[in-house]
Formats: sequence, structure tokens, C-alpha cells
Amino acid sequence: MANQELADFLRARRARLRLDGVALAAHRRRRTPGLRREEVAQRAGISVEWYVKLEQGRAISPSDETIEALGRALELDVVELAHLRSLVGRAKGPPFAREVAPASVRRLVESFAQPAYVTGQRWDILAWNAAAAELFGDFARIPAKHRNILLFVLTDPKARRLFGAGWAKEAKRMVSLFRVAHDLWAGDAAFAELIEQFQAGCPEFSSWWQSHDVGAPVSGTKLLHHPVRGPVHFEYATFQANDDPRLKLAIYLER
Repeated sequence: MANQELADFLRARRARLRLDGVALAAHRRRRTPGLRREEVAQRAGISVEWYVKLEQGRAISPSDETIEALGRALELDVVELAHLRSLVGRAKGPPFAREVAPASVRRLVESFAQPAYVTGQRWDILAWNAAAAELFGDFARIPAKHRNILLFVLTDPKARRLFGAGWAKEAKRMVSLFRVAHDLWAGDAAFAELIEQFQAGCPEFSSWWQSHDVGAPVSGTKLLHHPVRGPVHFEYATFQANDDPRLKLAIYLER
């Protein structure tokens, strides 16, 4: 069975590479961007045939040494290399099932004065508090199957108003984070359905998705345009639940 996500990721990373010096002039005359397969194979110290099999997503298992060599050849950063490893080791499992936030987690979230919510692997919103509802809108009004934070950010006009001029940067960042989870569930009907909704509701999504960028969650600051109070700066951070690492708690603290 072909590993299409591995194939797509390798091709996307190869396409962004550039040559230096004398080889660059010839490179500019090419019709396709990036390096050739044989050039990546040479960089990695592996046969062209072996690399072609990898980029075709054929059922092979590269060694740890080969993965490290590919990381250097494709100039992957730490996050991208980790994603490559996860794609190589991905095994087909049972269909995705939406998680349920434990009652103790829901009570904890509801007790916070700051906006907070809990999401699962597919970024479905599983729990939230009154402060989050005031800031983002009442998620209870959204049918459970569509209650997803990335779907909200990408397709709801309220989200564009909330993030203002910073919407595109934040939305693209979130897509790169979602890519990591998606590729581990590629082919699953629940994830495929969500991608279709992104494509239908967000004109920018397809180009971001085709770039195959991957990101890692980090803390930071956001300028949000509160529907009543206007522009408000928040610090935000995310945490995994100890009893279920699939669950992620996001908290916003007004500066």
C-alpha cells in the first residue's frame, strides 16, 4: 500500500531546494522547481532507485540512518525531520473516533476566568468555558460534528474579524500544525470530510495545504479584536492532558 503522504512531503521539500554557484544557472532553465531526484539521492548518499521508491510512497522501510541522511539532503528543520520519521513509521489503525473530555477536565476548564478550551487530535472542540464563548462565540450553538477550532478559524467570518489583519498568518500557522495530525490519519473518512469543508469554505486553504508545511505548537501572543471591547492583546499557551495526551488545553491570558 502506497504511503502517499510520505511521497507528497518528500516532493514538496525537494521542490523548495535551490542550488548555488555554477549549477544555479542550469537550474534556472529547468521547467520544474527544486532539485532533481538524482541530486537529492546524491546528497543523501543513497541510490536514485531507492529514493524514487520513497518519493513514490512505495511500501519500503528506510533505516534510521537513511532518514537522517534524507533530512540533511532535504535541509529539513527539527519539526520537519520529526514529521518525516512519523510518516515513515505510520501504520494503519482503526477509524478515527472523536474524543470525549473527562468530566474533571471540563470542570477545570469551566473554572478558569481566562478564555480556555480543549481540543482533540482532529482539533474538535471538546470543552470550553464562558470566557472562551464570550471571545470566540458560543460553541454550543454549533452542531457537535462541526464544532472544530480550525474549521471556525478558516471558514467563519467572525474569525476573520476576530484576528483582523493577522488572520492569514495565524490561519496558515494553524494549518501547518494540523498537517502533522492529518498525515498520521491520512485516508481516514473523518479527516477527509474536514479537509473538504476547509476547501469549500476557505479560498486560501488549498495553496497552504499543497505546500505541505508542518509546524510545532508554541506559546506566544495574539492581538484579537474583541466583539465588544475592541483590540485586546493575549498571551496564549497549550498543554497536553496527562490522562489522555490526545487532548490539548489552550489558555488565553489578557496582557
